Amino acid sequence: MNDIKVFITHREVQCDECGEQLGRHAWITLQDQKGAVCLVCADLDHLAYLPAGNSALTRRARKNSRLSALVLKWSRARKQYERQGVLVEERALEQAEAECAADETVRAAARERAAERRAELDEKYIESFARRIRELYPRAPAGREMAIAVHACRKYSGRVGRSSSAKALDADAVKLAVIAHIRHVETDYDVLLTRGYERYEARERVRQQVEEMLDKWQTV
Repeated sequence: MNDIKVFITHREVQCDECGEQLGRHAWITLQDQKGAVCLVCADLDHLAYLPAGNSALTRRARKNSRLSALVLKWSRARKQYERQGVLVEERALEQAEAECAADETVRAAARERAAERRAELDEKYIESFARRIRELYPRAPAGREMAIAVHACRKYSGRVGRSSSAKALDADAVKLAVIAHIRHVETDYDVLLTRGYERYEARERVRQQVEEMLDKWQTV
């Protein structure tokens, strides 16, 4: 199975699927028919970033993650793409850290990564986003609103929560974040991607399940 590749751009770029201006240093995938595609449109925005530097942690995180991607950046000095790290499922990264917990070096790296993660989160905005999710989807399982908000509002990846409409807590933008969470967490969508299904085909296969879950969470 070929690795999914995510590229950090060095020039201004626009997503050829949603039309969003991503600016410089955007995180994109390259697809034959679509061209440059942002992580949101590529359905990779739910993954957590693990920088390169700890081979044991990376190896375990990738092993535990159903879906992962290599993060690459062009080196002008070496005239080639260089690996920056990987994107993996959050649960897989947490499991890998737990497996490496006996190693003090890894524990220190985990603390550093946690500090970096806190720095990239706008806590007040996340709390507002989470409250809006709970207002719109009152029957969602306890705690899901915060999990969705944290993933949707991270700064580096251009996720749904960073859009202007989401920042205004628009119901449609919030719905997109909730749908993405349901698709990745409550269905076999990621498994279908690893089996070679195209995104649109995989989405169609889980569409009814997503809609049913969304209705269940929304019903008062």
